[in-house]
Amino acid sequence: MNAELEYAVMKNHAEELRAAAAQHRRVREAQKAHSSERRTRSAFARFLSS
Repeated sequence: MNAELEYAVMKNHAEELRAAAAQHRRVREAQKAHSSERRTRSAFARFLSS
């Protein structure tokens, strides 16, 4: 494989890895926000029931 093609493949792979990492980060943040929202709601429900 010549150097330019190897560089292009490596660059594309790095872009794909960055995109996958960004998507994973968004998913984790959404899960974190959702779970904290659920905890807040249940704490609020406990407050209302007391």
